[in-house]
Amino acid sequence: MTETLAGLFAPLVAVAASWLAVEHTYRTNPARLTAVMLIGFAAKAIFFGAYVAAAIAVFRLRPAPFAASFTASFIALYGAEALWLRRLFAK
Repeated sequence: MTETLAGLFAPLVAVAASWLAVEHTYRTNPARLTAVMLIGFAAKAIFFGAYVAAAIAVFRLRPAPFAASFTASFIALYGAEALWLRRLFAK
């Protein structure tokens, strides 16, 4: 159970933070959106790498359930974010 929640946590936090940043930037200064998304991409890559390393090495979570939960959550949440972005940009 711990591995499942830990696998869900990082993608949920990353999607929520990026969605808030993108929506705010799009509404206030759309010209900066590409720069904000690029910075967010780099920050998420570092965050995910550190999070997975800490989950496996420091917190000693079982790798298989953690990886399965992380992967499923990542795909589902980023798919949802893509749909939200499409709806935001269609306005």
